Amino acid sequence: MEVIKLDRIPQKILVIKPSSLGDIVHSLPFLNTLRESFPRSEIHWVVARGLEGLLEGHPMINKLWIINKDEWKKIRKVKGTIKEIRALFSLLKREKFDLVVDLQGLMRSSILAAATGASLRIGFKEAREGSRMFYTHRVTGGRDIHAVDRYLKIAEFLGCDISEVQFPFPLFELSTFKLQLPEEYAVIVPGARWKTKRWPPERFGELASMLPLRFFVAGSKSDMDIADRVVKNSKGNAVSMAGKTSIKELIELMRRARVVVSNDSGPMHVAAAFHVPVFAIFGPTNPLRTGPYGSGHFIIRKELECLPCYKKNCRSVRCMDMIDVSMVADIIKMNW
Repeated sequence: MEVIKLDRIPQKILVIKPSSLGDIVHSLPFLNTLRESFPRSEIHWVVARGLEGLLEGHPMINKLWIINKDEWKKIRKVKGTIKEIRALFSLLKREKFDLVVDLQGLMRSSILAAATGASLRIGFKEAREGSRMFYTHRVTGGRDIHAVDRYLKIAEFLGCDISEVQFPFPLFELSTFKLQLPEEYAVIVPGARWKTKRWPPERFGELASMLPLRFFVAGSKSDMDIADRVVKNSKGNAVSMAGKTSIKELIELMRRARVVVSNDSGPMHVAAAFHVPVFAIFGPTNPLRTGPYGSGHFIIRKELECLPCYKKNCRSVRCMDMIDVSMVADIIKMNW
């Protein structure tokens, strides 16, 4: 692979990767190799409000830039948004970054990169929404490649050593939450951003009732109804934690689990990063791109001619409906 020849070691680096939870987890190995290659550089990171808990206090990051990207989408707040974005552009330019890396690859993120005025702005050739025009250098990431390896291609382009893949999470102080966790438990993650990626919650509940482990059901506030349906069908073998944990507490919940059963979701990637065995139920998406990274994990899916389709809406969702509880239970029992 071609490697860029830097005139000098960058003094200030900005990484743009605002969301989502899983995507930020995937970018941690990039952060790790970047910090090892440029130990004296200042590294700043743009993150979306609501996800900053994942990176707060990270020893490899000198400064977090928290943006209200979800609020920016609201038409009724357009005046305030314009004012906020202009102020952000001004502050970013004042930092005088030497290097900006856009891992998000969307129009909004590439415009942020351009607003810095940095002479070196790197993104992917496959970046969407015309964002490529705002980069000075474009790296071929590839399509059928895991997101972790794709991000590391930019690190390799910068001359970083990518031979070891590590997920450096920040260390969190011991909390009451950690002390309340039992010594041994499993986690179910029944939510996902797309409805088509969700295995029926009733089946997750039935699965929990069949296995000799205590289950916690993880998720955000928007997953509370789904989590309750899991619990209702678990015969008392599952407890909902949906909407009851901060991001830091969610990370600890996944870190200490014996095993995780999950749809294609952000918490699944947190568990995989800690080498917790993951049994991942996949439908319309491609596990080569977004499956649990590393060894010791298991992909559960039906091989259908229509997959992967990446459809957010589907009349039948056969790919998920055809996965029965006994099939999943047998795979888990044989491999844990």
